Amino acid sequence: MTAWFTPGPPRIIAHRGLATEAPENTLLAFVSALALGVTHLETDVHATSDGVAVLSHDPDLARLTGRATAIASTSLAALQRIDLGADQQVPTLRETLRAFPDARFNIDIKADAALQPTIDAILRERAVERVLVTSFDDARRKAAVAALPGVATSPSSRGVVLAALASRAPTARLRRLGFRDIDAIQVPERYRGVPIVTGRLVEAAHESGVEVHVWTIDDADDMRRLFALGVDGVITDRADIGLEVLTRLV
Repeated sequence: MTAWFTPGPPRIIAHRGLATEAPENTLLAFVSALALGVTHLETDVHATSDGVAVLSHDPDLARLTGRATAIASTSLAALQRIDLGADQQVPTLRETLRAFPDARFNIDIKADAALQPTIDAILRERAVERVLVTSFDDARRKAAVAALPGVATSPSSRGVVLAALASRAPTARLRRLGFRDIDAIQVPERYRGVPIVTGRLVEAAHESGVEVHVWTIDDADDMRRLFALGVDGVITDRADIGLEVLTRLV
């Protein structure tokens, strides 16, 4: 296990920072979460037209600014002239890693074009030990893991399905097959109404030395129920609520 897994669970992972008073995935959103005592931040990476890894969930800024500025076809200089609100701009991954040297980052690589820029930023900031990389695209995720020896990772959608199926296997050896080469499994509690996070899944993951993180959980009662089930972390838009829940669990 890398430094990403310290401090130990249970933990709150701030989804795109804390965006109650700041635009998501901005330095201010991360500062807001860290100031409360959060240690783990979740973010997403795209690449600009000049090949710089920047933080954004969406491929464009339509949802945040009302302008459909496509990140992939915009230079970093032009992108950073756009105000997202609260005097915030789209940050680069490298400046974010440098700004918060003690924070742990959960990084979702959103596009093929962002793969190498993400790898480069992590290596240049010597941040392998404190990041977890993932992607919905398994080939992209595996390429990042291969280029960042020892980095923590969680599976793509395909890997999640395999782990969920393996958790029902009758022997520990078969169960462990579904959790090979990953350090955490990050899943919604349900998918299309079908429960994903069950006691059986949590037990099988822990049996294999894998953590379970559930997204995106913003209700205090849901957090308490999931922690009681044994999950190791919740990924939440309301890190403030999550930390209050953790305080009462201790």
